[in-house]
Amino acid sequence: QVQLVESGGGLVQAGGSLRLSCAASGRTFSSYNMGWFRRAPGKEREFVAAITWNGSSTHYRDSVKGRFTISRDNAKNTVYLQMNSLKPEDTAVYYCAADRGWVPELIYEYDYWGQGTRVTVSS
Repeated sequence: QVQLVESGGGLVQAGGSLRLSCAASGRTFSSYNMGWFRRAPGKEREFVAAITWNGSSTHYRDSVKGRFTISRDNAKNTVYLQMNSLKPEDTAVYYCAADRGWVPELIYEYDYWGQGTRVTVSS
C-alpha cells in the first residue's frame, strides 16, 4: 500500500514557476514508477510526466517538454514536478500516481493516486 500526498500548488502569473511535491508513505516507494497527471476544469484527466523507479528514464507530454521537469528522491520518498514558464492552459488540479509497470500515459495502469493539488496560472 502506498499513500500519496501532493503539495506545492497555488496561484502564479503566466511565465512563473512552481514546484510540486508528492510525498509517499511506505517502504516500497522506490520500487514504483511515478507519474504526474492533471485535470483542467471541464476536461478529462491527462498525463503530464513520468519517471522510472530509479530515475533513469522520464517521459513527458509534448506540451510541457522543455518547461516541466520530473525528478525523485527515493531517500525522501518524494517525487517532484518543477514547472517553469507556466501558461494559463497549465491551470489544473495536479495528481501524482504510482505504477508498478511502465506504460506511463495510461491512467488505468496506475495503482495509487493522491488527492491532488490545485495550480492556477493567471494571464
